[in-house]
Amino acid sequence: MRIPSNTKTARFKRLIKHLAGTLAILFVLMNTVAALHAYRFTHFSTDTTGTQTSAKRLSTAGKLRTLLTGIDNPRPVNATRPSGYYTTLHIQSNKMLECWYREADLPAGTIHSKVTGGAPDVSRGTVILFHGYGGEKSSLIDKADEFLRLGYNTLLVDFMGSGGSEGDQTTIGFKEAEEVKSCFDYIDSAGGKPIYLFGTSMGAVAILKALHDTPFHPAGIIIECPFGTLYETVCARFRTLGVPAFPMAGLLTAWGGIENGFSAFQFEPIRYAESVDCPCLLLYGEKDEKVSRREIDGIYGRLRGKKELRTYPLAAHENYLLRYRQDWIKDVGKFLQDADR
Repeated sequence: MRIPSNTKTARFKRLIKHLAGTLAILFVLMNTVAALHAYRFTHFSTDTTGTQTSAKRLSTAGKLRTLLTGIDNPRPVNATRPSGYYTTLHIQSNKMLECWYREADLPAGTIHSKVTGGAPDVSRGTVILFHGYGGEKSSLIDKADEFLRLGYNTLLVDFMGSGGSEGDQTTIGFKEAEEVKSCFDYIDSAGGKPIYLFGTSMGAVAILKALHDTPFHPAGIIIECPFGTLYETVCARFRTLGVPAFPMAGLLTAWGGIENGFSAFQFEPIRYAESVDCPCLLLYGEKDEKVSRREIDGIYGRLRGKKELRTYPLAAHENYLLRYRQDWIKDVGKFLQDADR
């Protein structure tokens, strides 16, 4: 029996309506999940007793739950303190930042520093250290110790939301760039020159953005494993879960910007590198699962000053002192020696 054309038309309209409703529900669900992910990714919880679980160690059920609700972010706390004498400083930026300042050559219990109000120091300069995502200043103590041995004063910084600093938010280096500049200005006004900036991962990105946003002149920068764009680093995190990045990585990036007040797709450290005209040492682990060699080469190619790229074959997105302590010390020492000339 032949079906009348008006009946076919009605069925087609119902199908289209049903499909449109399904797509609308799916769209709302995907955006809800993305918004929740973005908020958890950029805001720390008040729980300071837990720790983040690596995506690689999650069970199948855990990965599914993480994909739906995001990873709970306990506020990073300082796990330890420097072994020698140090001074706790508070520097006002977009948030009040807690920092540890330590002289290179002072015996325990003495204070001889322009920064802390004592006599002029006899160091080779000051290195300001900035941690990565989910980190805090105590994670930088081992590297600060090496800078101290090389004759440099050190300032270890808690970005906003971490350690002893104000807030519960992180913007993966975007707003932290202002904090880099504030810390530089603090040491600069105290006469702690020459000033070098060290940053790992998010800290490296914050340094690049700071130099792009408000030109200033450190004696040199040492940056470890900076990502090329925010979107690329979000995609990499999906890949570590073993799931396709599209389309959720784009939605997560968009919501991250909306919730934190910036244009996330224009957050591009690879572009900020074009503003760097001071000496730069770029360090990278060739097994890095979060930052690609293509991103590193893109950043390196755009640096305008004297530059050097050093890679560590077996290192991932990690503390390079764990596998390559002597190489790291040699690379950093040579860079600082050359920059001092």
